[in-house]
Order: sequence, then C-alpha cells, then structure tokens
Amino acid sequence: MTASHDIARPGRPARTPANSPIGPAPAARPPRLADPAPLAKTGVPQNGRRGRGALTNESGRFEAERRVLLDDGWGTIDAPPPLKTHVANETPRTIITRNSSPDISFDRSINPYRGCEHGCVYCFARPTHAYMGLSPGLDFESRLFAKPNAAALLEKELSRKGYEVAPIAMGTNTDPYQPIEQRYRITRSILEVLSAYNHPVTIVTKSARVTRDLDILSDMGRRGLAKVAISVTTLDAKLARTMEPRASTPSRRLEAMKLLSEAGVPTGVMVAPVIPALNDSEIEKILAGAAYAGAQSAGFVLLRLPLEIKDLFREWLEENRPDAAERVMSLIRSMRGGKDYDAEWGKRMRGTGPYAWQIGRRFEIATKRLGLDRGGWKLDCTKFKVPPRVGDQLALL
Repeated sequence: MTASHDIARPGRPARTPANSPIGPAPAARPPRLADPAPLAKTGVPQNGRRGRGALTNESGRFEAERRVLLDDGWGTIDAPPPLKTHVANETPRTIITRNSSPDISFDRSINPYRGCEHGCVYCFARPTHAYMGLSPGLDFESRLFAKPNAAALLEKELSRKGYEVAPIAMGTNTDPYQPIEQRYRITRSILEVLSAYNHPVTIVTKSARVTRDLDILSDMGRRGLAKVAISVTTLDAKLARTMEPRASTPSRRLEAMKLLSEAGVPTGVMVAPVIPALNDSEIEKILAGAAYAGAQSAGFVLLRLPLEIKDLFREWLEENRPDAAERVMSLIRSMRGGKDYDAEWGKRMRGTGPYAWQIGRRFEIATKRLGLDRGGWKLDCTKFKVPPRVGDQLALL
C-alpha cells in the first residue's frame, strides 16, 4: 500500500492531520530523491507509471510543500491505475517567444504545447513546469497544455508594424509533434500560416509524425522556407524505450528522415543529448545511419542537467542502468567543472575538459567523413508577405 502525504519544506509546518496514522510530521526533510535508498518509498509504483520516463512526481521548486509516497505496511489498497494524460487549453496573449542567447542559432521560437508526452527523462524543458505549480517529473509528461489559438496569434503578430523577418524555430522547448498533435493539429495550423505568408521555419523533433505534414513542408522546402532536424539519441530500441518512452522508435525516426529528404525538405540530424558512458559510443553509428537516410547536416548537444533534472536523471540511472550510474555521473561532472551542470553560455551545450573535447573531435571527424559538415541551409527571408491587419480588412468593406 502506498499513501500520499504532504511534508513541509524547511522552515514551514507540515499539514498532517492530528489523527493521521503516521503521527506527527517529521521535523527534518526526507532524504533527497537522488539517493538510491529511499526510491522505493518516494517513487511512483511501476504499474502506475508504465510508459513514462520519470520515476517520481516531486513538487515544483516554487511550492511550499513537498509530497512523497510512503508505505504504511497495511497493504489494503489496490495498486494505482496507470497514469493518464490530461490536456488543458491555454490562451496566451502572444505566441512568438524571443531570446538573446549567444549560443543558439535563432532569436525567436514557437511552442504549441507546454509539457511533453514523449517523457524523455533528460528533457531540459522539464523545470518549466514548475512555473505552472506542477512537478517537472511525471506532471511534465502527463499534465499538458495546448494553445489552440496559436495560429491566430501568429498571424496577428506577423502583421504588426515593424516586424522583421527571421526564421522561427519550433521544437526548441517541447516537441511540436508529440502524440497530442495528432488530435489538436496546432503545429499544422501554424505551418499553414507560415506557408501562406512565406515565412521561414526550422523544426526539431523526435517524432515520425512530422511526415504527416509533408505536403506543407515539401512545398516550403522547395521555396527555401523550411528545414527539419530529427533528433536521434540512440539506435538501441530498448534504451530508447526506457529513456524516451513515447517518442518514435529510432528506426522510425530514420525512416522519417528519408521521407523528408526524398520530398525535397532540407533535413538534418541532431545527436542529442550525448550522454557519456551511455550513448556516446553510438555517435558514429547514428551519423552514418542519418547520412544513409538522406540527412545533409548534423549537430550535437551534450546532456544538460539544470535544476530538477539532475535528480530525475539520477533516479532513472539507478533504476535502469545501476551498473553505469556512478561512471555516467562522474564523467558528466568532469565535463561540467566538477558540477552536475554548468549553465555558462558557450559551455552549456558542449562542456569542457578532455572527455568533452574527445566527443567534439569524434563528431567533427565523422561528420566530415560522411559529408554532414556542410552546415545548415540559409532560409529565404525575402519572400515574406505581411498579413493584412484588421484595419486594412475593414477598409475593403
């Protein structure tokens, strides 16, 4: 039996009822979720999270209280049912997000969804769910938010006076082709607007579902308005199933790459994230498979473990790769200045030190040998047509 209880964060009283069977709340904070010993108590039972990447649902960092699972020993409650995906509508006022980061190649992006059902345990976007009062753990992959007004907002923002054209990136935070896209079709509606006004777009995805929109993407590709990168973390189907449980299988991603390339869509591969002692041995194989499938460019990103992700990833390692857990974390710290993560610009994507240099050099040699070092494609920003503004439309009446 498992029971859920609220435990106060340091400096705050716990909300444990006086007649609670567990008695008064403990004075000290429970052990960190990263420690192997308490996982059986704090983790969500396996049958309740089947098909999910995270093991736990630790409260967000802005919450006053912390919720954990404890076994009270009675064994009178049935096992929890499988965790279901819930989607709520969000109505933002704007849809284009701006950034000024010097180590990424775009200054604007669109995310049709918050949270991602793919459940990739290493996803650097997980901490953003804390801003919604939710957990970066299982909540991130099961409590999602859709933005059904995204296309209308985009058209409005493109029509603003002074708008300067530059490629819009999609897939920079959560995957635009995660499973709920099949139902909501928000990504497709965004592409329809971009295509109508000749606005360039770049897409990164782990889903073969991107081929559903080949009709739009192939047309935009021929006009120099679109390029797609498929992210491939591993060619090992078993590893992929545990690490990114609801993303497309590696073979389907390579197949999607082939279909995109054959349809005339400039296609690349992202080897991301590279995880030392876990998938870094596959760099050359992934690049070779992508080149065979028609990819024309490649990139890589080293594993990033900001904020809550470091604990979530450690938990996952202890359950799924206990034999390699200590070595993986040791190598990560060797590339992050002795820390689990270094957020400094210029270092966060590639790391530092001998092991990081070795990964970069291997990638460089392989991409050159396979012809994947030619860089990306410069998209055409000269064809953009400004959408009619509301006042302009009324003037026609």
